[in-house]
Parts: sequence; C-alpha cells; structure tokens
Amino acid sequence: MKPREIETKIMSPLLGSTIPLPSRATDGSAALDLRACIDVPTTIQPGDTAIIPSGIAISIHDPALVAILAPRSGLGIRHGIVLANAIGVIDSDYQGEIMVGLRNQGEVPYTVTPGERICQMLFMPVVQADLRVVEAFSEESVRGSGGLGSTGKH
Repeated sequence: MKPREIETKIMSPLLGSTIPLPSRATDGSAALDLRACIDVPTTIQPGDTAIIPSGIAISIHDPALVAILAPRSGLGIRHGIVLANAIGVIDSDYQGEIMVGLRNQGEVPYTVTPGERICQMLFMPVVQADLRVVEAFSEESVRGSGGLGSTGKH
C-alpha cells in the first residue's frame, strides 16, 4: 500500500542538506523519525527541558487525521530523554514548525547533536466527538465508576 502524502515545508536550510529529511528507519516502521534541526549541540541538564526545532512544518488538511509525536524508546530507556509533554499532538490545521520539547529525566547531562533522531511522528485517525451533558447515562457498564485500580492487578 502506498503511504498517504502530507504536505511538508522545509523550515530550515539545514534540513535536506546537512541534516536528513524525516524518514522511516525501516519499511515496517510505523512512524517517521524527526531529527534535531540545530547547527550546534544542545546540552540538557537533569531536570531541564529544551525546545528543539524539527526543521519542518506540515499541513494535514484533514480533521480526521492527527500527527502524534512519540518519544524514542532508546533515548528514554538509556538516557532518560523523553518528550516534555509525554506525547505531542499536531492538529490538522496547525501549519507552523514542529518544535519538540525534550526533558532530561536522567541523572546526567545529555547532549543533543545536530541531526540526531529525537522523536517519532506517527499519523493516526481521529474521531471528533462533541460532549452531550446528561443527568444519567443511558446505559450503565459493569465497571461503573470504579477506577484507579478497581479491576485489580492481574
């Protein structure tokens, strides 16, 4: 199946010249790797956050589609580098440069190098829903309002 095409603007002259364009690591990869579009290394101290430009802007055009930024597992597990907001949501009508908030949850400084893969961008379908206020739900579930571990550990 041919991948869907998303309009993309290059926002930095580094991208496509010294820094590769976003791409999938393998044919089976679900997401595109976004890279640090910076010209000098940036060090993130433990407990600090840095905003790193991706060098691209996208225009999805379709409210039934969203781009999700997800952390790279190797950065998180090995170095404590995660997305500052857990995941990023790029709405279908946002057309500015994608900026990536990286947080160092590790115990040592981490240096982001120019062109380093810093997160993944995954495109997902969206079901838009509006809320309808009711006094009582039309159907009660077996679980009801039980939460925070009410279904047990195993």
